[in-house]
Amino acid sequence: MSIILWVDDEIENLTSQILFLENKGYEVHTKTNGFDAVEFVKNNVVDVVLMDESMPGISGLQALQQIKEVNSNLPVVLITKNEAENLMDEAIGAQISDYLIKPVNPNQVWLSLKKLIDNKRLVAEKTTSAYQQEFSSLFMALNSNPNYIEWMEIYKKLVYWELEMKKSDSPEMQEVFQAQKTEANTEFFKFVSKNFSSWVGNTIADAPIMSHTLMKYKVLPHVEKGTPLFFVLIDNLRFDQWKIIQPILAESFRIHEEETFYSILPTATQYARNAIFAGMLPIDIEKAFPAQWKNDEEEGGKNMFEEDFLKAQLKRLGKADLKYSYTKITNHQDGQKLVDNIHNMLTNDINVIVYNFVDMLSHARTEMEVLKELASDETSYRSITQSWFEHSPLHQALKKIADKKITLIVGTDHGSVRVKSPAKVIGDKQTTANLRYKHGRNLNYEPKEVLAFKNPKDAGLPTPTINSSFIFAKGDLFLCYPNNYNHFVNYYKNTFQHGGVSLEEMIVPIIRMTNK
Repeated sequence: MSIILWVDDEIENLTSQILFLENKGYEVHTKTNGFDAVEFVKNNVVDVVLMDESMPGISGLQALQQIKEVNSNLPVVLITKNEAENLMDEAIGAQISDYLIKPVNPNQVWLSLKKLIDNKRLVAEKTTSAYQQEFSSLFMALNSNPNYIEWMEIYKKLVYWELEMKKSDSPEMQEVFQAQKTEANTEFFKFVSKNFSSWVGNTIADAPIMSHTLMKYKVLPHVEKGTPLFFVLIDNLRFDQWKIIQPILAESFRIHEEETFYSILPTATQYARNAIFAGMLPIDIEKAFPAQWKNDEEEGGKNMFEEDFLKAQLKRLGKADLKYSYTKITNHQDGQKLVDNIHNMLTNDINVIVYNFVDMLSHARTEMEVLKELASDETSYRSITQSWFEHSPLHQALKKIADKKITLIVGTDHGSVRVKSPAKVIGDKQTTANLRYKHGRNLNYEPKEVLAFKNPKDAGLPTPTINSSFIFAKGDLFLCYPNNYNHFVNYYKNTFQHGGVSLEEMIVPIIRMTNK
């Protein structure tokens, strides 16, 4: 039974209203002044307060402020004769949950209470019901041999329902959704296994925009003289994480295109991000820049030459005359420099900003116990991303130029997936240590668990050593060696990793915005 506190100095005139609410199943307590109301809230459980605005002693607004100090989450409905705008502004600023204008009738009060108390339950029921109706259409879409465009739409729908499911209080329905998402990743793995070679080998006319064609088709066409373009690449940003930070950016910018593209394999920074800035597949980067390209097992940084690759791509595409800047943010101090320098970038045609935070988070998440607690699942991972972005130097910097005529493109290089199931791989000493992909000679694995390329060229990849092959993990698998197997499995299970084949890693956001 929901408990209501009704505060009014003429409470005796409200007997019929109180009886009406009690007949609807509410337990109603009454007070005639703000002082007694505050004391009651301190000492009793209350679900909603109905507060008269004009009372002797302390006003309704003063009582509201004191009640919020006791319990900031307690809903308060202000009941007033006064419709003055300044009063309403003050009341809303003081965080009232609703207001009613006197004289109020019983149904008005009941509807307000129903909205405040039953809203969560009603939304949960509606969400569950809506997903039940959508389930069959998603099932049919998964089983209708979708093409790469339809896969992007399916993934967007899955992300939509994953976010909606937070409103559902049905564990059973959430389990059904997770099972459907797993099935989608199984089918997507088959789809990528069948098509990836032809996409990167240019053997078909119709291929998705991928890492190595992203700049050419989704960034550079929007460069205009007199309108600086900012291309912000937030490393390792999944589509669901984008949807969480979208409302924050939408406060300052108008979103024109919310699209996705396909990350190349491996869905790892040194491959996918280098491909974006070079406008080439890794196999071609190695040929064109033999001194700069480094394979996994080689010493030195793997993403040290992105600006060189960007400059060469601009020249190759006939854009060498563009005035550009390239900025990489790897720590908070770099971020503060960006805030201080962002106005100076307005004189450039294109500004590339690479922000490494999300990648650092996902890697640190496997190393630091605190982050294992903070980001134990997708919901908390999204929540951390949202909190970081809202308070980040990147957000501060973008707000500083939100009133200027600019084009803002936000994208990423690849996503990540929460790994749950170990898969054994045996290889020689040269085999790489990555959890979602490996390359080496004489790899021994279960063929159903990986996408394998005996010849790396078929995946657009260099051949690190003679007879070296690549394998990419399916769905939520992570690749483990037999040595110290149980420790390895327990340490990395439920961490976020990237490099393999999943919707979360491969179908990633590219968003175009302008100032409002």
